[in-house]
Amino acid sequence: MRLRLPRWAAVTAALTVLAGAGTWTAVASDDPPPVHRADRTLDVDGVRLDTSYFTGDGDGRRPAVLLGHGFGGSKNDVRAQAEGLARDGYAVLTWSARGFGASTGEIGLNDPDREVKDVSRLVDWLADRPEVLLDGAGDPRVGVSGASYGGAISLLAAGHDPRVDAIAPRITYWNLADALFPDGVFKKLWAGIFFSAGNGAGTGSLPGAGDGPATGEAPAAGAGKAAASKAPASKAPACGRFTAELCALYQRVAVSGKPDAAARALLEARSPSAVGGRIKVPALLVQGQSDSLFTLAQSDATARALAANGAPVAVDWTSGGHDGGDQETERVERRVGAWFDRWLKRDASVDTGPAFRVSRTGGVDSTNGRATLRAATADRYPGLASGTTALALGGAPQTFANPPGGAPPAVSAVPGLGGGLSGLSSLGVGLSLDFPGQHARFDAKPQTGALRITGAPTVRVKVTSTAADGSAVLFAKVYDVGPDGRQQVLPAQLVAPVRVEDARAGRDVTLTLPAIDHEVEAGHRLRLVVAATDLGYASPAAPAAYTVAVRGPLTVPTAPGLATQAAALPRWVWGLPLIGLAVAAVLLLTARRRTAAPAPDPALAPVPLQITGLSKKYKGGERYSVKDLSFRVEQGQVLGLLGPNGAGKTTTLRMLMGLIAPDEGEIRVFGQAIRPGAPVLSRVGAFVEGAGFLPHLSGRENLDLYWKATGRPAEDAHVDEALRIANLGGALERAVRTYSQGMRQRLALAQAMLGLPDLLILDEPTNGLDPPQIREMREVMIRYAAGGRTVIVSSHLLAEVEQSCTHLVVMDRGQLVQAGPVAEITGSGDTLLVTLAERTPDGTPVPPAPDALVEKIAALPGVGSAARTDGGLLVRLDGADATALIGELVRLDVPLTGVGPHRRLEDAFLTLIGGGAA
Repeated sequence: MRLRLPRWAAVTAALTVLAGAGTWTAVASDDPPPVHRADRTLDVDGVRLDTSYFTGDGDGRRPAVLLGHGFGGSKNDVRAQAEGLARDGYAVLTWSARGFGASTGEIGLNDPDREVKDVSRLVDWLADRPEVLLDGAGDPRVGVSGASYGGAISLLAAGHDPRVDAIAPRITYWNLADALFPDGVFKKLWAGIFFSAGNGAGTGSLPGAGDGPATGEAPAAGAGKAAASKAPASKAPACGRFTAELCALYQRVAVSGKPDAAARALLEARSPSAVGGRIKVPALLVQGQSDSLFTLAQSDATARALAANGAPVAVDWTSGGHDGGDQETERVERRVGAWFDRWLKRDASVDTGPAFRVSRTGGVDSTNGRATLRAATADRYPGLASGTTALALGGAPQTFANPPGGAPPAVSAVPGLGGGLSGLSSLGVGLSLDFPGQHARFDAKPQTGALRITGAPTVRVKVTSTAADGSAVLFAKVYDVGPDGRQQVLPAQLVAPVRVEDARAGRDVTLTLPAIDHEVEAGHRLRLVVAATDLGYASPAAPAAYTVAVRGPLTVPTAPGLATQAAALPRWVWGLPLIGLAVAAVLLLTARRRTAAPAPDPALAPVPLQITGLSKKYKGGERYSVKDLSFRVEQGQVLGLLGPNGAGKTTTLRMLMGLIAPDEGEIRVFGQAIRPGAPVLSRVGAFVEGAGFLPHLSGRENLDLYWKATGRPAEDAHVDEALRIANLGGALERAVRTYSQGMRQRLALAQAMLGLPDLLILDEPTNGLDPPQIREMREVMIRYAAGGRTVIVSSHLLAEVEQSCTHLVVMDRGQLVQAGPVAEITGSGDTLLVTLAERTPDGTPVPPAPDALVEKIAALPGVGSAARTDGGLLVRLDGADATALIGELVRLDVPLTGVGPHRRLEDAFLTLIGGGAA
């Protein structure tokens, strides 16, 4: 679905920031019309709010939009979106919430008497602007949008201020108490990250999704001293910018490990659910599937409440979320713009999209044509329990233990570590760990056909506990188990905590598993696991034994009303005659173009690739998909081509392959200019957006046919080596129409490797591969380049790029952002930061790691060194990976609270392209 043309806001002029002066400043760029920005400090009851006001050219009054930022960020995080909306005819006001950026005041977690009241004052200010459209005296026509913290404020503003006309909250919560204390279990890891981000407000942000730089916005000069003095003298220094009551709440719950009624009441009073009956405006609800902080259940509760009020509601499940993954920022912002066009501009002709949309791995991404994501849509929101299927679970009642202190804990989602891993479960990638003797598991039979789960599975179990108070804290999850019975993937890395009371004599409970959208392939089976611990949550400190027995089938929702967007038709369906005509046309065209090709440059003969001043405009327009791009690749390098959707990566690769011609600049491969059909392309192998195979032929026959079409001798194909890389086994002799997506991907990789080209180009090569195959692909690329050849890989898996590539080229909006060695861009090697608990669950301080423990960690296999640091331990890896390290640390009883790169490629990437706060 195409909502409107993409926005391009390549800002090139420096901005003048004059707090309180209200000075108009033109934001200049090459192509888009100018946007005027005014920076002001507004006083609200003694609190100074740092704001920016954006308007485009044009006369007359226009609707207004308020844009909120994520927790730990500032107004700067949403500047690009504000500029785009201003160009589209809106007056846009952004602000840094209390305690963030350059704004003063204490953080009240969207307190109605503080942050929500601030929004009403901002609406008052908009009502006095001569360019803002009014619905009545003092009543501007205004919409509110934002992500996470900013998403919640949009819902709360609609519930508290009747002047709000439309909202578009993203990856946010409906009930913060339910989000942080799900079913009475303390989500300690995320809560700790929240508190840490608040302590450092204005200088950092939560990991995960958002709109702005991952590091947030630095305060203006002198703001640091002011921030240091904002906390009352009577408040503990550890409270940072939080209000005293929130500080006391966190410290109380963190010590006890269990939320109390007062904590729930305080958070619920500051949640949109508290005013849910009053929110009746059109709402676009965007929620992330890769999100262990604010799950899909939060947006489901929002959608049901608002629909009951009679409000127009649309629900959009994106691929990303707070745990990382593809945030689909460009597509989502286009949809938000269309939503406001419909409900603020009152343009009934605008297509606001389907009532329900979910992004799925595979197919075509509507924002840029990449074969990465496709949409499934429905004309009504199905909820989380539509079209259920019952699957019988096998297994006798099982008894397992909650260990003393709740350690070692099982591992599911680890905020700050996954790097978007949770969004890749459909590709067989995941990180999960369950310890023997600490969980029960029950298996369903293998699926005879594919099963798509869309919603929240449920199962009824009987729980018995030996705990002194008769309670149990359990963590339920459903794995997708491969045909071998061992390889398992946890969809979206999500678990469902549950607290069961009065279970001494046994108690039947219904477990509601996390809501997911996941396809279980034929031959795979589902496995219910009920564990006693999880790294992200607080478990009881006292040891106990739990017995779990299944009382019924695993009920999975399938949402049968969803229609999945069709993938592009395979090229073979058009038939060989059309292929022959196309080949003839290409030969005629390329023969003419080759005559005008520039002469080879002998000085560049040993250089695999040099791109100089490359530019390409969108067809029929003046805007650039690639602009003035220049970089060079040397022999032996594995170069990662990175950038968000719409950065111009695929367009660059297509020009490099000679599939499309640049408007300006040139590409030289081994000194020869690239034109369609250039002879030097025989030294280039490529896998770009998949390959078209004849479905009735076997994999081997397809490879043989492809190589014959090149006209080169059969002995030059190196088929055996390519097939060892693909690892298709006996499937190579089967018809391609029987292949899964992963098998087709491996066959396409083998095809690209035929002839062992000097320059190998891979566009998203790991799509459809399972973790061992991804690891093998990584090793193949490294070995391939070590032999003197060169590899260029475009990928969204930043962790894989960091491990595979020697050099990087980072693009954004068609332009080069930075190029150089990976270590130079990330600023580090394989160093991980292990953060440690400061207190035990009963409140006892935990001393720093003793020297003997640090020495044990340093002596672990695959670990180069370990040393104490202010944040915990710095561990330099020398062969081990993060997953193995976590297992070893848990085995050594290290009280870890998080593990992550000391400086990750993801951090550097988000900083370079302006990625966001949570």
